Amino acid sequence: MRAGRDPDKAWNKAKGSRMSKAPSKQAPRGKAQGRAVRGKSAPRARRVATKTDAPDGNAFTSARIAAALEAIVTSLSRSGASGAKPSLDEASAFIWHPSGHLAPVERVNRVELALLKGIDRVRDILIENTERFAWGLPANNALLWGARGMGKSSLVKAAHAAVNARRDVAGALKLVEIHREDIESLPALMTLLRASPYRFIIFCDDLSFDGGDTSYKSLKAALEGGIEGRPDNVILYATSNRRHLLPREMMENERSTAINPGEAVEEKVSLSDRFGLWLGFHRCSQDEYLDMVEAYRGHFGIRIGREELSAQALEWATTRGSRSGRVAWQFVQDLAGRLGVRLAPSR
Repeated sequence: MRAGRDPDKAWNKAKGSRMSKAPSKQAPRGKAQGRAVRGKSAPRARRVATKTDAPDGNAFTSARIAAALEAIVTSLSRSGASGAKPSLDEASAFIWHPSGHLAPVERVNRVELALLKGIDRVRDILIENTERFAWGLPANNALLWGARGMGKSSLVKAAHAAVNARRDVAGALKLVEIHREDIESLPALMTLLRASPYRFIIFCDDLSFDGGDTSYKSLKAALEGGIEGRPDNVILYATSNRRHLLPREMMENERSTAINPGEAVEEKVSLSDRFGLWLGFHRCSQDEYLDMVEAYRGHFGIRIGREELSAQALEWATTRGSRSGRVAWQFVQDLAGRLGVRLAPSR
């Protein structure tokens, strides 16, 4: 401390200096508070603006969604319209979809009629029935029933191809396959085909019904008994392992629990009565089985001795535990693969 300076006076001077500077510090605080107030109100304003602008964004998004949905509906309606009225000139065979669409089949998976051995009698009957129908003459619905793998479905497809290739038919006979699970849509299919100038074989493979399944009633009404009846240009060919399309135990249960056993089963057995032709397929003999194998060998040009062919074919059938056309075809496929022979598909 400098000499001669009063300490009390110096302290009072410093205190007064601090007191005089205090008001000047309040003003910045007030400004800061003002800025803080304005700062708090600004985000609120921005939030209000955001809420105000939100409906415009939502409206834009909703408009885009509505436009996309409208485009999808238009596309589906167009595809549905094209499927409801298909061009039947596109192919000779179609697959029915219950949505109302007939899908053309470019190449039918079939076997040549000459390769079907051991079924000469039923082959001739079905061919004759199909020819009469193609010519516009009366013909019957046909039920092909019996042993597995004996060519029931193969005969239907081969008979259609053989008759459709005749000059007096000239491709006017169409084959339409309907799946077993879609049988309830059969009336809609018949309505679609009724006005067509073509003639149609509706083909249902492996047709059968289990307990509690009532869709067979729709089939009965569509074939015969309904108000409209079966169209003149439509006939039904079905294949089944069961003659009456129902399991034996189901029929026996109905008979044992009914007051009148005959009437209990009559309704369900009457379904097979709608088919005027019952064509039975039975297990083939060993000679018929070997004839099938030999026919395939000659058709595809497989070079192998007859004795060796017979020995291998019989061994194949023994391992499978059965003899049928399907087993013969499976053996020929295995034989051709081992010998490096390509099997050209049938046209």
